[in-house]
Amino acid sequence: MIEDFEIIKPEQINENAIKLIARDWLLITAGNQNSFNTMTASWGGLGFLWNKPVVFIFIRPQRYTYNFVEKEEFFTIQVFEKKYRDILNFCGSHSGRDVNKIEKTGLRPFNSENGNIYFEQASIQMECRKLYFDDIDPERFLDKELLKNYPKKDFHRMYVGEITECLQKKG
Repeated sequence: MIEDFEIIKPEQINENAIKLIARDWLLITAGNQNSFNTMTASWGGLGFLWNKPVVFIFIRPQRYTYNFVEKEEFFTIQVFEKKYRDILNFCGSHSGRDVNKIEKTGLRPFNSENGNIYFEQASIQMECRKLYFDDIDPERFLDKELLKNYPKKDFHRMYVGEITECLQKKG
């Protein structure tokens, strides 16, 4: 629960951002305790924009989590240790439309102070307020080779979220 975590500043995250996202993966979660979904992400970024610490996430419109992120003001990001890789694999290969990911994985959700979803098993949690979105436009690719990532032409929506709270597991 929340008492197992300490509040840190985003700049105190000691992990390599590229490794966290591309190699370790993350969960993106949106909704509230009554109705939420989570999905695995391996594309994104952490940075500083508009004088704020931010995350950049990318979600395809057909993903179930997309609807939750669209309707909510906040979303959360969770980082997990390698021992939870099976959970992230499951959440990335199954849709919340078809299966209850929480029941199947044993994830233990709890609420942030704002009512957003965190997970007890995560090592780092970030609560993010949406600031901006934009849809990936195939006409704007300068390197057309990158279009191979979209054989179905299902281009992502990018969200920029301000990191409003960052928690790190104690110990």
